[in-house]
Amino acid sequence: MQVTIEKSELNGSIKAIASKSHAHRLFICAALSEQESKILCSETSEDIDATLDCLRALGAKITCDEEGFIIKPIWAELNANRTLKCRESGSTLRFMLPIVCALGGETKLYAEGRLPQRPLSPLYEQLQQHGCNLSEQGKMPLLCRGMLEYGKYVLPGNISSQFVTGLLFALPLLDGESELKLTGKIESLPYIEMTLQALKQAGIRIERCKQTFYIPGQQKYRAKRECRVEGDWSNAAFWLCAGALQGKGISCDNLYEDSLQGDKEIIPLLNRFGAKIEKFDCAYRVMPAKLHGIEIDAANIPDLVPILSVVACGAHGKTTIYHAERLRIKESDRLQTIYNVLRTLGADIEIKEDGFVIQGHGSLQGGIVQAYGDHRIAMMASIAACLCEQPVTICGAEAVNKSYPRFFSDMRILGAQWKGDA
Repeated sequence: MQVTIEKSELNGSIKAIASKSHAHRLFICAALSEQESKILCSETSEDIDATLDCLRALGAKITCDEEGFIIKPIWAELNANRTLKCRESGSTLRFMLPIVCALGGETKLYAEGRLPQRPLSPLYEQLQQHGCNLSEQGKMPLLCRGMLEYGKYVLPGNISSQFVTGLLFALPLLDGESELKLTGKIESLPYIEMTLQALKQAGIRIERCKQTFYIPGQQKYRAKRECRVEGDWSNAAFWLCAGALQGKGISCDNLYEDSLQGDKEIIPLLNRFGAKIEKFDCAYRVMPAKLHGIEIDAANIPDLVPILSVVACGAHGKTTIYHAERLRIKESDRLQTIYNVLRTLGADIEIKEDGFVIQGHGSLQGGIVQAYGDHRIAMMASIAACLCEQPVTICGAEAVNKSYPRFFSDMRILGAQWKGDA
């Protein structure tokens, strides 16, 4: 799918879509619970649908109405031999792998796109050391046999918070107490905090001492009868940043200040860039101002790096983004693809091992770019069009469906002029 976006001002108000990160966690807790529950979530994406399909494959009965989803847990019809299709969702694969190992039996997990090449180590080795037999990494399907054993688990804290989340879901189901120790610096800590919050709400007890988690075995999930998926700070960031770059301002509601989502950091970051920001209950309005370059530690906010790079181009002066090396193992090598797209559009950008140095000049040129099969690259290029003197054509723009299927519809609501088959 190809979309061409003309230079235009974006203004108005938009409602933040449901948080993909929050939805994954609530759906999994509900499916592992002992009682039926309802998740209030009016929309999904390809990644959320992947998790729902996998939970159905385990035996959960999931139906939907206008408000959300009714989840009947897996225990009534737990399937012993299972086929789980994770599509291109890294969260789905990394969350479900430890869970199916804890359930025992035999499971085939399929992944698509670049996901089979994205690493599962050191989670892979930890599962094998604790009673599971896994087929070779990188080849599909990934075949899992055996039953996960309780005991001591060790993971580096700077590889993937998704590995940690997967184990935190699985270990309470085992027969005895387990210990999960994270070594070194922990990155993407807010995502681990989100998992712990979801588990606590589902009645799971986990004790934490610094970087070690103590998880009693034989626990029962007891999800609330009804809970709501939060608005998504990660995707709302694209609109909030667009408001800082041009037009008369953009408001985004369904965003909660007390959320544990790490990407709510977009508000203080835009404030540091110099944008004007107003807060109303669960809404934020961002308006343009004279922006200046800043330094950004991206260790806990890797998903914000694409759109922050666009803001850096729209600012004046140097912006340095660092501790973003894990972007190389996302849907694309996101450091390289951010560089490729912004460089093509005329950015003064230098790529580093762990980030960028961007000399902002307030505008870009335009051009034809690839989305590289990456939803955040497609959305980044779309917002970058607001800075461009000439149109921006995005090839592979359907990548937005992974996390935000109505992205281009919402962009048109805000005043964008574009043509294509989105």
